[in-house]
Amino acid sequence: MEPPPSPKPSFVRNVNLAAMDEDYLYHLALDTKHNDLKDMFRDVKFVCFGGSPGRMKAFAFYMVKQLKYKITAGQTLEDISKGSDRYVLYKVGPVLSVSHGMGIPSLSILMHEILKLLNHAGCDPGEVMFFRLGTSGGLGLEPGTVVISEAAVDGLLRPYMEVATLGMVIQHPAFLCPELNEELLKVAKSVGCQSVLGKTMCTYDFYEGQARLDGAFCDYTEEDKMNFLKRAHARGIANIEMESLCFAAMCHRAGVKSAVLCVTLLDRLQGDQISTPHDVMEEWQCRPQQIIAEFIRKKLGITD
Repeated sequence: MEPPPSPKPSFVRNVNLAAMDEDYLYHLALDTKHNDLKDMFRDVKFVCFGGSPGRMKAFAFYMVKQLKYKITAGQTLEDISKGSDRYVLYKVGPVLSVSHGMGIPSLSILMHEILKLLNHAGCDPGEVMFFRLGTSGGLGLEPGTVVISEAAVDGLLRPYMEVATLGMVIQHPAFLCPELNEELLKVAKSVGCQSVLGKTMCTYDFYEGQARLDGAFCDYTEEDKMNFLKRAHARGIANIEMESLCFAAMCHRAGVKSAVLCVTLLDRLQGDQISTPHDVMEEWQCRPQQIIAEFIRKKLGITD
C-alpha cells in the first residue's frame, strides 16, 4: 500500500477548540488560563517521546550536555507536568522530552494534548518534528539493532489505526516520513549504531497480541506462533512494539514530520523472554537517543 499524501501541516483539526474560553490539558497539568503557553513553548522544534518516565528524564539531562545548554547555577531541569502523575515533560531549549506510558491508549491521550499544547504555543507545524524513542522485539535481527520504522501496521498487518468513533470504525493511515528516515539512517551510521529500515507491527497486548508463549493464557501452539511471526517477517516486519501505530497515524493526520526509532532487545524468532543483562540493555536503550541527539545537533549547527 502506497502512503497517501500528507495533509497540510496543522497541529489541530477541530473547529470546536476556537469556541473554548479555556483549554485545560488535564494529563499535563497545564492550561491556557494559568500558563503562558506561548512564552513557555513557542521555541519548540523537536518533541521526543518515550515510554518510561525515568528514561525520558535521563534523555532530557543527556540533551543538556549534547546541546551545551546553560542552566543557571543552583537550578536544574524540572518536570513541567509534575502536577499530574500521568506523564513527565521536560524542556531543554527547543527540545521537549516526554513520557507516554505503555500502549496506544496512553499514547493517544498524550498526543492529543501535546498537539494542542504546540498549537496554543504558536509553534509552526511545518517546522516541528516528532520522534518516538523506544524498545521492541526484533524479527530476524541481532539484538541491539535500531529499527527506523518505514510504516506501522496493526496485529492483522494492516497499515492503519482503527478508532471507534460515534459507533463507527474510522481508519487512520499510519505512515512516516521517508526523507526523514533516510537522514536518520545516515546519522545512525555516523554514530556507529547498527540500524535498519523496516515495518513495525504494533499490538494492543504484550503477550497474546505478540504471539508469546509465556503469558498467563495461551490458546495456540509454538508452531502457530512461529508460522505467524515468519509470515510477518516475510512481509517486511522488522520489529514489534505497542505504540508506533498510534504515533504514526496521529502524526500523519497532523501532517507533521515524524519518525519511530526502537532498539530490539531480542529476536522473537529465537524466543520470548528478555534475559539480556541489565547493563547491556541500558546501553542498547540509549542507542535511539544517541541517534536523535546527533540529528538534533546537526539541525541546530552544534559541533564539539
